[in-house]
Amino acid sequence: MQVDYIIVGIGLAGISFCEQLKAHNKTFVVFDNASQQSSTVAGGLYNPVVLKRFTPVWKCKEQLDLALPMYANLEVELGVKLDYKIPVYRKFASLEEQNDWFSASDKPTLSEYLLPKIIKNDNKSIDAPYGYGEVLETGRIDVKTLIEAYKSYLLSHDLFVESVFEYDDLKIEADTIQYKNTIAKHVVFAEGFGVKQNPFFKDLPLVPAKGELLTIHAPNLKIDYVLKASVFLIPLGDDLYIVGATYEWKDLSSKVTDLAKEELLTKLEKLINCEFEVVNQVAGIRPTVKDRRPLVGQHGKYKNMFVLNGLGTRGVMIGPYVAEQLYNFIEKGMTLEKEIDIRRFAF
Repeated sequence: MQVDYIIVGIGLAGISFCEQLKAHNKTFVVFDNASQQSSTVAGGLYNPVVLKRFTPVWKCKEQLDLALPMYANLEVELGVKLDYKIPVYRKFASLEEQNDWFSASDKPTLSEYLLPKIIKNDNKSIDAPYGYGEVLETGRIDVKTLIEAYKSYLLSHDLFVESVFEYDDLKIEADTIQYKNTIAKHVVFAEGFGVKQNPFFKDLPLVPAKGELLTIHAPNLKIDYVLKASVFLIPLGDDLYIVGATYEWKDLSSKVTDLAKEELLTKLEKLINCEFEVVNQVAGIRPTVKDRRPLVGQHGKYKNMFVLNGLGTRGVMIGPYVAEQLYNFIEKGMTLEKEIDIRRFAF
């Protein structure tokens, strides 16, 4: 098989880059062994505001302008529902937070995203005496459905190989890369946490962070918005809600833990006062970076080898943006933004 690109990894980063290749009529094949779960267990929220500090997400407008049309196109192409438009409510803990919200909503970078009013809580199942602020231009991408449908699409077009990628079988020449019976011009590693096992990029300063989510059934909760407090609550329909998320830097297994469950339930029980049942718990390893910017760029020695990683907790927004950056760098010779270029680190 002869293609333009070999892609390793089919999470949000890999899918976003594949979409760039399809848009420009480039040929490719994807290798993935389903070992990385960070995308499949993601909450999938897109939200242009950092709600802890009431500041805009880096490049939020540029990200949304690329991401939302991509998911809309994928809904048509894959025949699945992916984008669920839903407001995000930030619970206020005090009058001071209410005042901070109004101050933030006056700023030019935030005025189109923060509704300048206090939404009163009238839900008896939620403890929110100071009400909420509403974030605009928000929603949820069903990442699990996206990955499953995209994998099926690739399989039906003979563009997907489900197997462990054997780095030792990679033969690198000046103008080509050969992997077993596949010859390509370039290889892009989009492996998430799996990059720590990649001999070519293992020294990148990726900080793996385990996250766990619960799914609860709460028939009396009745909210049709995402609620952000000490945990977030995401409605899925049928009285089901995602509750998340935890952060753990030592235990990097993909196994769920009682400790994370207890942490989430303790916070949840301070937020809601209705009955609920835990019906599921999942865990995954997020590929985060200390400066909260992705890892994008070219290998220092092998000029036809690239990395697309470190999307962190906002992968549904930032994935399409950095994928376009990498494509333009490889194919058009455009300069990568310094904030995402791996050359900002000595590795």
